[in-house]
Amino acid sequence: MAGQEAFRDRIGRTAPPSVRRAVRRAEGTFARTTAGARTLPGALVIGAQRAGTTTLYHYLTQHPQFLGAVADKEVHFFDLRAGEGLEAYRGAFPTQGAVRRAERRAGAAVVVGEATPYYLFHPAVPARVAADLPDVRLIAILRDPVERAWSHYRHEVDLGHEALSFEEALARETDRLAGEHERLLADPGATSFAHQHHSYVARGRYLEQIERWWAAFPRERLLLLRSEDLHADPASTFDAITAHLGVRPWQPPAWRAYNAATSTGMPPELRTMLRATFRPWNERLAEATRRDWSWDREPER
Repeated sequence: MAGQEAFRDRIGRTAPPSVRRAVRRAEGTFARTTAGARTLPGALVIGAQRAGTTTLYHYLTQHPQFLGAVADKEVHFFDLRAGEGLEAYRGAFPTQGAVRRAERRAGAAVVVGEATPYYLFHPAVPARVAADLPDVRLIAILRDPVERAWSHYRHEVDLGHEALSFEEALARETDRLAGEHERLLADPGATSFAHQHHSYVARGRYLEQIERWWAAFPRERLLLLRSEDLHADPASTFDAITAHLGVRPWQPPAWRAYNAATSTGMPPELRTMLRATFRPWNERLAEATRRDWSWDREPER
């Protein structure tokens, strides 16, 4: 698996998008045809988007007791592909033989998992996961919602999914997302481009998302982390993750950020506005989790 991960990483950095898509399709097609011999995950990294899930997933897939999805980090089954059936989802993961071989190499049980950041925000996903994976371990990594919103916006611009200025996109967000939450809950086959790609502020209201997961799973099943801690103190943060997953403590050869982007360039007046917008939500999160997330006290960048 380490060689496969290195190959994907090299392809992701150097190959044209069409080649990357072809590699993923080929891997995915083979996996689906062998779904009966494959295993379901025992761990999910559920978000938040632009909060360090790619970095965390890279660390996890280097751990001797962790195996990731065979084709891509983000399987998007419970949000975009739930109608395909559980066997299609099973096809995204290593075979039972691969798991047994990994367990022999590690000398211990192996955890299989994936990371799809949209799971945290999508309103129908917690109930779907609880129905299909009732014993799964969950990890959410939360970033200062102001910085997360700006990074999310820049990401969508880079992908060609956003043509508005940041100010215009914030002003239009409520209209763009109107009724989408309810539609996604009412129609199991529904998807929403705006809900997935233009939810800059809504995704930073963390508590309302976490409460949906708490309603579906025991609280201790969901590990909540700060993105800032993953970058500033990765060793201690990763120790908490390995303990949560029930695997032995371990560290990768090097700690480095993946898929990171600069947080500079946000208009100061929009930063001030967003800081005020998120402050009451951050306070509610701190009260509900009995934890000081410290975002409102951190110096502006």
